[in-house]
Amino acid sequence: MKHFFITAIIFFSVAATAQELNCNVQVNSDQVQGTNKQVFNALQQAVADFVNNSRWTDLPYSASERIDCNISIIVKAVEGNDFTAEIVVQSRRPVYNTSYSSPVLNLRDKNLNFTFSEFERLENVSGTLTSNLTAVLSYYAYIIIGYDMDSFSPAGGTPCFQQAENIVNMAQSSDWAGWRAFEDSRNRYAIISNLMDEQFAAFRNYIYQYHRLGLDVMADNPTNGRAKIASGLPIVRTTNRARPQAVVITIFTDTKMDELINVFKGGTDKEKQQAIEILSDVNPTQSARYETILD
Repeated sequence: MKHFFITAIIFFSVAATAQELNCNVQVNSDQVQGTNKQVFNALQQAVADFVNNSRWTDLPYSASERIDCNISIIVKAVEGNDFTAEIVVQSRRPVYNTSYSSPVLNLRDKNLNFTFSEFERLENVSGTLTSNLTAVLSYYAYIIIGYDMDSFSPAGGTPCFQQAENIVNMAQSSDWAGWRAFEDSRNRYAIISNLMDEQFAAFRNYIYQYHRLGLDVMADNPTNGRAKIASGLPIVRTTNRARPQAVVITIFTDTKMDELINVFKGGTDKEKQQAIEILSDVNPTQSARYETILD
């Protein structure tokens, strides 16, 4: 059973037990020509070993509790051991009493530059950033676990987000792209800045309300579950108006669009209209998609 009320001391470790992540890793090298393809297979295995075999928290996870997630690295160019790439990070969590898994996180990071050699083993060293690749992977491991914890208890992911923030702070002195303040409104600094900002506390609590009090009860009582999701939607709009185009709100709407449409298709006329109004206000480029709630 998931840990609904969590007080955790999070730390870097390479312990072989109690791993939190069950991550499918894919490396796509279709855009790179004339390069030894074996290095991409080696990279894929090294990333999978690093993410799945590291212990990221001190919490006991059984095999069935490990968080299902995907990491895709899209290689754009290679020069020697220098890689230019993007990374797509996705995670999901089971919905109680169903076979359905709800998407929790879906984001694309376009600033992944790193060095890697075919026989290199990625090391997870406590309190140290050994490379940009391991820093990025560690950061997103904590983001994945933090989001998952937020979905099971109010602000439950804070210890993990603090560790992600520590990585961002350590990376400030580097010349690696994607870490620095105000470099990009959607970069790693921006994500963790949002998550740790008190202005987003209500939104993070809505992540719990949406999943634990909404989706998790819908199998037994769809009306009550949907009502919980609907009652918290104004929080998303209020947060977005206070911080327009904040990256964590964009991540939420990108991740949850199809799910929200399906949830509210079964709602009352009032719930449908409210959902369309709020979601179209938050994400106006997708207004036509939200209108399909009425179909």
